Amino acid sequence: MINSSIPYLALWYLSAKSMLDHWIWLTPLLALAASGFFMRIFIIFHDCGHYSFFKHPKTNEWVGLFTGFLTGFPYYKWRYEHALHHATSGNLNHRGIGDIWILTVNEYRQLSPKKKMIYRLYRNPLILFGLGPIYLFCKARMNRKGAERKERWNTYGTTIFILTSLLVLGSYWGWQVVLVVQGTIFYGSGIIGIWLFYIQHQFDGSYFEEQNKWNYFDAALQGSSFYKLPLILQWFTGNIGFHHVHHLGPRIPNYQLQKAHENVDAFRQVRHIGLRQSLDSLFYRLWDEEQKKFIHFSEIRDD
Repeated sequence: MINSSIPYLALWYLSAKSMLDHWIWLTPLLALAASGFFMRIFIIFHDCGHYSFFKHPKTNEWVGLFTGFLTGFPYYKWRYEHALHHATSGNLNHRGIGDIWILTVNEYRQLSPKKKMIYRLYRNPLILFGLGPIYLFCKARMNRKGAERKERWNTYGTTIFILTSLLVLGSYWGWQVVLVVQGTIFYGSGIIGIWLFYIQHQFDGSYFEEQNKWNYFDAALQGSSFYKLPLILQWFTGNIGFHHVHHLGPRIPNYQLQKAHENVDAFRQVRHIGLRQSLDSLFYRLWDEEQKKFIHFSEIRDD
């Protein structure tokens, strides 16, 4: 927590100071560096949602609430939706909550031309990663249907915290400085976060099955990537590249994921994806149920 929060706050301060001192060229560089530590704070938030970061549930809950305020994501709402993601990942009959929109070839063929265009736009990397962070930020401000009172108030409280922070920081640093610095940090970390979530389940050799064939163990080890990153990127992303380990054992904290991977035979046998290889996934658009793989739009004909 210390090596994530203190560098983040220091870089935030230096970003704002560089803008005030007219070193504007340095501001986005410092803010983007801060977004890396912002990601580490989000990983702590993520682990608290699994009750894995600390031994005691209440400690996880309190730190989860606090880091949720810092990252802008309501803890209770996110914990609920992310738990559904873990319980249904790779299940073609249970999509739509806590995941990225994926259609099968047959589902796509049955869409109207208008809906096909919407899906194509959604799957365009410029839209998915360009507008994605803004969409997630706005979506986090709204309660889900059926949310209990505690969850609803946590969502309201997170939004109030964001507005209050902007007011306080804006009155001291100035609105332009706060919006540029915080906006760059949020946007940069948002792109990283969406990319990680995308590549963790959309890669060559991934796993998707109908309910009657779906298996939690296979979905974890085959449908969650072992994303082998350079050590510095692995550190900044809180070892989340060991996603196959995380999905099979979500109570394993991020700081133990590599150790678990290295000490369990089933984990070591999972094929890894490298940084360069992962870029191919940008062109995956649809899941082909017959071939059991992702394909491009160019590989099918619109009927």
